[in-house]
Amino acid sequence: MAQIVVMPKVGISVESCVISVWKKRVGDLVKTGDILFDYETDKASLECESTADGTILEIFSGDGDEVPVLSPVCVIGEPDEDISSLCPGGLTAAAKEPGPAETHAPRAAHAEVPAACPGGTKISPRARNLAVRRGLDASLAEPTGPHGRIIARDVEALERGIFESGEAPQAEIAAAPKTAAAGCTDEKMPMIRRAIANAMTSSLRNTAQLTNHHSFDAAQILELRSRFKAEGAKLGLDGISIGDMVLFATVKTLLEYPYMNAHLLEGDVIRRFSGVNLGVAVDTPRGLIVPTIMDAGGMTLSQISGAVRELAEAARAGNISPDLLQGATFTVSNLGATGVEMFTPIINPPQVGILGVCGITARPRAEGGALKSYPAMGLSVTYDHRAVDGAPASRFAQALCEKLERFQTLLAFDAA
Repeated sequence: MAQIVVMPKVGISVESCVISVWKKRVGDLVKTGDILFDYETDKASLECESTADGTILEIFSGDGDEVPVLSPVCVIGEPDEDISSLCPGGLTAAAKEPGPAETHAPRAAHAEVPAACPGGTKISPRARNLAVRRGLDASLAEPTGPHGRIIARDVEALERGIFESGEAPQAEIAAAPKTAAAGCTDEKMPMIRRAIANAMTSSLRNTAQLTNHHSFDAAQILELRSRFKAEGAKLGLDGISIGDMVLFATVKTLLEYPYMNAHLLEGDVIRRFSGVNLGVAVDTPRGLIVPTIMDAGGMTLSQISGAVRELAEAARAGNISPDLLQGATFTVSNLGATGVEMFTPIINPPQVGILGVCGITARPRAEGGALKSYPAMGLSVTYDHRAVDGAPASRFAQALCEKLERFQTLLAFDAA
């Protein structure tokens, strides 16, 4: 008996996923557990396994399509089996062969019955929309899709043919988009890049953000870092980085300054948290991802170091659970390794603050009547002025700087 395979549900908040590439085609034999296709959320890349044994009889969404979770993506059953009752929208036998040329515009929701061109030829919704955007008569395209329908690559082939022959009407030429100049390439933003763009734009548009820049003497944490490298294994503190120490001090400071460990909700409500769920920005090959160290307020330095290392590895591998990418009460973004001396990190609403960790530079100061250099490390604190004023935000930053300058004392009090 034929069975429908649906887009997997990943995490609580994910509503749709984009199919990256199909590994199987209509007519292929598959077994339970075989990889059918790769797909991605706005944060992770995953694989969809077959939930049935049999032959792929129908594929409803192709490469690049955005599909709501738990929506049908294909049907698996026995050859020649009637699957008309299983097809979305009553689609019968218009099997959709995914192909790399059909990856230009995501299509949400279920598969549709292809519309017809004026000449009666069937055309997919994507091809129809593409033809409209580029000012082309789709009925002139040569159909190469399943069951003789026109698909997106056919419209693109039509456009190429028209411009190569120079026979395009002036109206169609005016309607066509400008092509990339010589030496340039155009590419569609991937899903994660679109998500980042939307989130950052929305944050700057809807919040009142200001950034204060501070610095502290990093001599003590540099000394500790050297000791951890040499003797960390004996102390149970192997692999502790400067970034880990900053995270640990940040958590302890947030517990003392709860107005920074807060969310600004709709209806002018400020929700302050007694515990700290610390978001940590991670640079990955796919873009910026911010996993959350849950219940960081009760963790030791070693536990925070282990947690952030595990989350960063999962984020970079692309298989992190979406549930670990939410719930943060405050975020830390560390660009110190890139040599940045100061920057303006953008808040992740509804959080009211974010800490930017900068690099270490040598600065002069007067000691005993002479100028001596010291390692100064920068911290940039961005806060939502609707919820926090400049003076309280600066007091939080000052307290954090003091903890980092006297980090050994902080560790001693935490161990007591």
